[in-house]
Amino acid sequence: DYAEYFTPNAVSRIIASCLINKNVKNVTCYDPSAGSGTLLMNLAHEIGENKCSIYSQDISQKSSSFLRLNLILNNLVHSIPNAIQGNTIKDPYHKENNKIKLFDFIVSNPPFKTDFSNYRNDLETKENRPRFFAGIPKIPPKDKKKMEIFLLFIQHIISSLSKNGKAAIVVPSGFLKSKSIGQIIRKYLIENKMLTGVISMPKNIFANTGTRVSIMFIDKESVNDDPIFINATKLGTAVKEGDNEKTVLSLEEESLITSTFKKRLAKENFSIKVSEAEIIKKKYSFSAGDYMLVKIDYSEISKTEFDKKIELSKQKIKELNDDSKKLDAEINKNLEKINYDI
Repeated sequence: DYAEYFTPNAVSRIIASCLINKNVKNVTCYDPSAGSGTLLMNLAHEIGENKCSIYSQDISQKSSSFLRLNLILNNLVHSIPNAIQGNTIKDPYHKENNKIKLFDFIVSNPPFKTDFSNYRNDLETKENRPRFFAGIPKIPPKDKKKMEIFLLFIQHIISSLSKNGKAAIVVPSGFLKSKSIGQIIRKYLIENKMLTGVISMPKNIFANTGTRVSIMFIDKESVNDDPIFINATKLGTAVKEGDNEKTVLSLEEESLITSTFKKRLAKENFSIKVSEAEIIKKKYSFSAGDYMLVKIDYSEISKTEFDKKIELSKQKIKELNDDSKKLDAEINKNLEKINYDI
């Protein structure tokens, strides 16, 4: 089942805070792989429960039941009819005028890999071509469970944004530099000036998967500012959760990430703003590490110290050469002693 795993509250709070940077009202919020609705609940709290309508779909009956309960507990009863159980990729439920409905805000932590081979070929229709503009992953010959369904969710989300719509998607960090469909999606986002930024999260931010994840932020309203890439991989504290190790962010670290993103600050070895030209040069890489310069500390030394270091180096080389000559002589002497006896 998709989205059976729980999105950590830290990730949900970061997404909601970075996505909403001004007062909004009468907006629609959507999650196509909603699980129990953690991302949507945090987003609704950030906006104000009475200022938004929630829409969701998830393949799991259990998750959908939890989500409806969550809507009741979070003063979002008015959105219960919009919480749908079903297969978003195969049969998207929310539509208007026979086309998929467009939303103001979309949040999603989609399943990364799952076997969808039984309906994969059914997706290749004329109607679906605009929705899956970058392509549909092929069925791998060996392990069908590794089919990258998240690539379809990313495309579905992009296609479901209203003209000024904004989205935040949890993606495997491997997507940031992947080729094929992944690269086509990233190229599309850059060409259409839709990428606002990417936050690379610490490892084990999810207790039940070792997959490194990043959060990609998209804005359909043409973005004039350069995207900001944040490398938050070194943050957090490792704690044991059952048999698994989980990385937990402190509230100060959460605040550092969100304030850096919202103020679009460049901080050494942490965040950087990157131009479209640079991104194109790096083959549409969305990985912060590809753009951050490694700083080398060149300490200043006096001419006397410099000359001394050079002299010591010369002596060392001479000693090594002398030792090498002695060794060569020794080897030659031993070789002459060897006889060929039949």
